[in-house]
Amino acid sequence: MPNYVFLIDQNKKPLNPISPARARKLLVQNKAAVFRRYPFTLILKKVIPEPTIRPLTIKLDPGSKTTGIAILDNDKVIWVAELSHRGQQIKEDLESRRALRRGRRNRKTRYRQARFNNRKRALSWLAPSLLHRVQTIKTWVKKIMRYSPVSNCVMELVRFDTQRMQNGEIKGVEYQQGELAGYEVREYLLEKWGRKCAYCDATEIPLQIEHIIPRASSGSNRISNLTLACAPCNQAKSNQNIRDFLADKPSLLSRILKVAKLPLKDAAAVNSTRWKLYQTLKNILPTITGTGGQTKWNRSRFNLPKKHYIDAAATGIINSLVFLTHQPLKIKANGHGTRQMCGTNKYGFPIRHRSNIKIHKGFQTGDIVKALVTKGKKIGTYIGRVLVRKSGNFDISIASGRVGGISHKYCTHLHQKDGYQYSFSR
Repeated sequence: MPNYVFLIDQNKKPLNPISPARARKLLVQNKAAVFRRYPFTLILKKVIPEPTIRPLTIKLDPGSKTTGIAILDNDKVIWVAELSHRGQQIKEDLESRRALRRGRRNRKTRYRQARFNNRKRALSWLAPSLLHRVQTIKTWVKKIMRYSPVSNCVMELVRFDTQRMQNGEIKGVEYQQGELAGYEVREYLLEKWGRKCAYCDATEIPLQIEHIIPRASSGSNRISNLTLACAPCNQAKSNQNIRDFLADKPSLLSRILKVAKLPLKDAAAVNSTRWKLYQTLKNILPTITGTGGQTKWNRSRFNLPKKHYIDAAATGIINSLVFLTHQPLKIKANGHGTRQMCGTNKYGFPIRHRSNIKIHKGFQTGDIVKALVTKGKKIGTYIGRVLVRKSGNFDISIASGRVGGISHKYCTHLHQKDGYQYSFSR
């Protein structure tokens, strides 16, 4: 079941989304045209003077790596998407830039005085990799409001208590002993270990919290000493040390110990951005919040699987939930490229020059095009992301790989580059 289709009139006023069948009928009857590919939007060829508008609700499940988005018409889920962030890529790019800059300054201005004390940060400052998450969600909320009559927003305002996660025996934990006691630890472990048994990779079964170093051997309740195991594996391991239990499986032992030491950066990212995101959304449209416990309870009572867009739809207080679509639009943030004019090798020395001209023959890298090749060795139709060259012979990335040497004369625009990559979940 694909997503509903956004619809606007001739004056670009948003109307209620329509079903794919009705959208196909409007196109066949030549009453509408394609206005935008992603998200798919139709524009009517007339003005609707007094349209009947049903206000919609947009729901968000903010995550460190992926944010779930759902649009609801009362209790009907009509449009869903999963937005993948690029916070880690931003962090790595900034670290690379910092290393190159420090190396250059050490070579050329060795005795330059430190200037870090001259910089001051605002009280609400967020690291660029974290601020990116807030700004990307804001961009997509405003984009959806442009094409649909969204009247309010519901977001999950989850909080991970990292101190409680690190040390389960921390004193003064009475504030934790409510309905959500232990929820943060369990949910974090499920995400960390991929919702499967760490020893046999079994899924879709009840999982138990298991100590890597047993409590009988002075193992702690720290999150780095906890994993997930199915009942048979948990009983088979019993009070053994994991090194003894997996003595004949060194690769599995190495993987488990490596994952166990992963930092709590995902939980910290959610904690750091949650209030900034709430204030940002509140300035755009009326926003209410829901808890992580509410989301999990709603998902459990409606017997729904764990997915980002389903978590978004299950956020907040709901009485019923009907999914009219189960094909989320996959949105991946790629950015708009780099402004670096001089390419460097891994040691920071310049090896190539980048041109400041990005558009060639009316196309730029990242555009989604349709190439209808009528002659030559590559006769056929190709749809995908284009890699432009000054010569006018482009490469097109398609599902089966890359096709090179396609002349710009055969290419037509389907969707101009906007910093995102799109696909659909089957």
